[in-house]
Amino acid sequence: MAPVSPTTSLPNPDDLLVLLAVARTGRFTAAAESLGLNHTTISRRINSLEKALGGRVLSRAAGGWELTELGRRAATAAEEVEAAVSAFDGGPDAPRQLSGVVRMTATDGFSAYIAAPAIARLQRSHPALTVEIVTVTRRALQIRSGIDIEVVVGEPQVHRAEAVRLGEYVLGMYASRDYLAERGAPTSAEELTRHPLVYFVDSMLQVDDLDAPRRLVPSMRDSLSSTNVFVHVEATRVGAGIGLVPCFMADRHDDLVRLLPEVFAERLPYWMVLRTDSLRRPAVAAVADALREQTALFAAELLGRA
Repeated sequence: MAPVSPTTSLPNPDDLLVLLAVARTGRFTAAAESLGLNHTTISRRINSLEKALGGRVLSRAAGGWELTELGRRAATAAEEVEAAVSAFDGGPDAPRQLSGVVRMTATDGFSAYIAAPAIARLQRSHPALTVEIVTVTRRALQIRSGIDIEVVVGEPQVHRAEAVRLGEYVLGMYASRDYLAERGAPTSAEELTRHPLVYFVDSMLQVDDLDAPRRLVPSMRDSLSSTNVFVHVEATRVGAGIGLVPCFMADRHDDLVRLLPEVFAERLPYWMVLRTDSLRRPAVAAVADALREQTALFAAELLGRA
């Protein structure tokens, strides 16, 4: 633990809340926007806090600003200040309302079919809660400045974070009815590999678990590839090739036919990664719980109703 300078004094509670905003967003500009201040004021408040505490509370990181050890202790105190202020909203007998901004990243399909309904249901009881979702398919970050929750495919290897397995989904081979009428329906894995594949851009794929299914059909040439799974679904629907797509997305379309499900049924896990400091926030904990509940409700569709 970093020593505290003898010149330290009691910090200004407003400065602590500014630090909390920077810790949650990772950037001075984003913190300023969330608090209705300007960048200069944020910087001045942080300098004032560091002077009061006798040390640095933030350090530069690849994605923005990260809390130092002293900063984490100060942020914990700031959360207590925030909780105490929130307790006065609506009077002592009013149910506690969640508020603030929760930022998360997740894959395209999870964001649309699991995160969106989970958050919408939570917001009916907590209308002051805002959730920002960045859709991305990648490994879990080691430095997740400004991100409270990540949902990734495959078990993450992370430090200073909590990883929770949400469930799993199935990738299957699909083709449109028109495509099959024109090209014929493959009746074996060997026949299937003579068709073009719709899937992720191989050179840009960062997730090992998503790369494994491609190795099941190494002789299939790429037809149309994309970093977005919704493009995979739509490209398959218009006959660009045979798509390797999540069953819970493809099964929503009557014009798609699943091929050889006994051969191609790749199960992939969803994992949720949470920053330990973020998890102390009631809003983040509530969103995480909502995602777990929605994933459980969605389980049959994720597994392709198998």
